[in-house]
Amino acid sequence: MTNKARPTLHLQRIMRAPRAAVFRALTEPQELAKWFGPDGFAIPRVESDLRTGGDYRIAMQPAEGDLFHLTGQFLDVDPPAHLSYTFRWEPPTPDDRETVVTLALHDLGWTATELVLTQGDFATEERYALHEAGWTQALDKLERLLSAERPV
Repeated sequence: MTNKARPTLHLQRIMRAPRAAVFRALTEPQELAKWFGPDGFAIPRVESDLRTGGDYRIAMQPAEGDLFHLTGQFLDVDPPAHLSYTFRWEPPTPDDRETVVTLALHDLGWTATELVLTQGDFATEERYALHEAGWTQALDKLERLLSAERPV
């Protein structure tokens, strides 16, 4: 394992849905459970106090393995444009540390929204790579979900 940190992850997607629908999918527990996490993970429970200073807790269940949790606190909630929160694993791992996730939503008209995600700073390159893969898979699922829900 290397100790070289990768400070910040940047991902950008164009979602084919209005900004309010994207924000709802990012914040409503029943919507979040449909797409959050890497492929093969179930989200059996989402608890959320969606307000600046509020806490959240997401239960994640891999196809094989033990249930674990993602927890944190909302730093900024500005519907439907911006969301920022701390991100930490329960139980914590020795090669990880709390990071901050920021999601910015830019309105591209009634049918599209640019989603810009940043997360950092990571303790190791390995943690950076795990989060990059996890978010990429999760955003793929979100994109499919929003496309399926869009009226034709």
